[in-house]
Amino acid sequence: MTRIKQAFKSNSNILNIYVTAGFPKLNDTIEIVQELTANGVDMIEIGMPFSDPL
Repeated sequence: MTRIKQAFKSNSNILNIYVTAGFPKLNDTIEIVQELTANGVDMIEIGMPFSDPL
């Protein structure tokens, strides 16, 4: 069973956090993810920054 399925099966309240990769600084992403994990976040979505054309 995947970790995502386990999280949904064992808990009805899931904390899902979205962070933008490289924000605020490129090397901060790893530290941010580690801190979120250490503080009980169930799922972390890491997005790639982009700019919409105008």
